[in-house]
Amino acid sequence: MKEEDKGNWTSQEKLQDFYENKRVLITGHTGFIGSWLTKCLLTIGANILGYSLEPPSKPNMYNAIGLGKYIRDLRGDVRDIKSLKQAIFEFQPEIVFHLAAQPIVLESYDNPVETFETNVMGTVNLLESLRRVGSAKVIIVMTSDKVYRNNEWVYPYRENDSLGGKDPYSASKSSQDIVVNSFRESYFDNMGVGISSIRAGNVIGGGDWGVHRIVPDVVRGLMEGGIIRIRNPDSVRPWQFVLEPISGILLLALKMWGDFKFSGEWNFGPNNQREITVRELVDKFIENWGNGSYSIVKSNKAREANYLQLDISKAKNKLNWLPKYNIEDSLKKTVEWYNAYYEDKGNVNNVTERQIKAYFEGRKNE
Repeated sequence: MKEEDKGNWTSQEKLQDFYENKRVLITGHTGFIGSWLTKCLLTIGANILGYSLEPPSKPNMYNAIGLGKYIRDLRGDVRDIKSLKQAIFEFQPEIVFHLAAQPIVLESYDNPVETFETNVMGTVNLLESLRRVGSAKVIIVMTSDKVYRNNEWVYPYRENDSLGGKDPYSASKSSQDIVVNSFRESYFDNMGVGISSIRAGNVIGGGDWGVHRIVPDVVRGLMEGGIIRIRNPDSVRPWQFVLEPISGILLLALKMWGDFKFSGEWNFGPNNQREITVRELVDKFIENWGNGSYSIVKSNKAREANYLQLDISKAKNKLNWLPKYNIEDSLKKTVEWYNAYYEDKGNVNNVTERQIKAYFEGRKNE
């Protein structure tokens, strides 16, 4: 298959044929990526239970587009196995997307115990509950691109490269990946249940107000009218629009439903022709916004990795999945969303729906 023909595997109609009326559990549905995933699944007719803590920021995308009105919305902590198992037993999910996590590298330095409890034991609690209830046919766990032992080398990391983790967040996520593999080999393979771990690149898009994340930091700086402060301007990351990994996991779940041999580890990242640094990302964001300036500050926290890229050959070749947006497209969509929120909050849900429709129909300029 030619590369230009890849990435055309989905449309909302095709996905709806599969997901309509299926019982889908999303943990962490009130978060940034979880909100986008929830909205996508609503548009294709899934029956959704969201299990999560309160939205992690004010403002937040979950409330901005009013998702709670359209799904079963349950507040709960994945560290509470009793409540989690009860919710799973009552809902009997067929497909599970596990996104609940402590997702911030710098936060993990301050709160390593909570980070490991949430990311590792929270995943153990979920998988053990699903094993006992026995309704799920497909389980997808979002780990991180930080699972790899980062040697600061220049080639992109592949799914069979060594796991590691110098900081507590990365270590917790690589441990989470090991947990997923252990449950696969010990239990779920024998049960005919598909389970995969997803290592997605750095996700950008509208609706993110998380702390210690570059796009929210830039947006806050622009809205406050001050100088944006950025850390690590020369760090390279696999930047991608939020709908890219979501499209990947929606396709993967569909494939796993028909053949649990699609279970395994999967990278979803950009189809980079060149490296994109933090500095270049901020420059392009400001250019799209129309004004703004930044200064470089030295962080007192322990350092993050300088270079990180993902090899997405497996997803290209085995799923026929291919990213649709480059960094310019991604930033235009991101700025469009924030402009809608700050200038006309009543229109932000329409912008979200339009961006989803345009993405899955392969159009960039709507």
